[in-house]
Amino acid sequence: ALLSSLDHLDAAPPQGRVLLVGAGPGDPDLLTLKALRALQSADVILYDNLVADEILELARREARRVAVGKIGHGPSVRQDDINDLMISLAREGKTVVRLKSGDPGIFGRAGEEIAACRAAGIPANIVPGISAAQGAAASLGVSLTDRAHAQRLQFVTGHARDGRLPAQINWSAVADPAVTTVVYMPRRTARSFMEQAIAHGLASLTPVVAVAAATRPHEASVAGSAADIADLLPTLREDAPVVLLIGEAVRAMAVDTSLD
Repeated sequence: ALLSSLDHLDAAPPQGRVLLVGAGPGDPDLLTLKALRALQSADVILYDNLVADEILELARREARRVAVGKIGHGPSVRQDDINDLMISLAREGKTVVRLKSGDPGIFGRAGEEIAACRAAGIPANIVPGISAAQGAAASLGVSLTDRAHAQRLQFVTGHARDGRLPAQINWSAVADPAVTTVVYMPRRTARSFMEQAIAHGLASLTPVVAVAAATRPHEASVAGSAADIADLLPTLREDAPVVLLIGEAVRAMAVDTSLD
């Protein structure tokens, strides 16, 4: 019995785990049941700034909440520091929920975090969420893959690590008239993005809708064309996340009569 007690005292702490959870675009009703169960099992929640307060309120009351995101283009928590914190907490035997706006696998650095967990021997799983593109399209009442206009759907980031327009964008794919392109995080680079797309063959009158704070109570949108959408973006709240929906599939929402 004594040896058994000593073995127990010397035992390593239980292995924790990391769950990368998609919070969806903002509306708490769009949270998946699996995401809700993850929140209610969490010991610690590391959340991004874009996660709605109403979603955090659904978490287990005893869970510790730690903000690890960024505001706009301001200061941010270093990715390496987030990785180290996840791993440290999991090694203490905790269930760590890394809560991300939208879907973790769409411009959410999920690959870097999973790789860090695997390298440390920490179990990590993804709980997918509804993306901002899906939420915006649903709010507008449009199909991103309208079979009459869009045979392909692509998601493109509007900025690279340095905040500028990424150098690796496939402009011929963006200019394809049979595709719907959704641009994430386009605030600073929308003008350059559209100029490059038009220079590579995108029709200047291609319909574009910018949606801010998709699915949230203060959601707003503005419609125009590839040629003028950059001029319209300042009419949207500066602190709201924006996606651009580009292509014939959103023509019904492009209210500018010059597009008809």
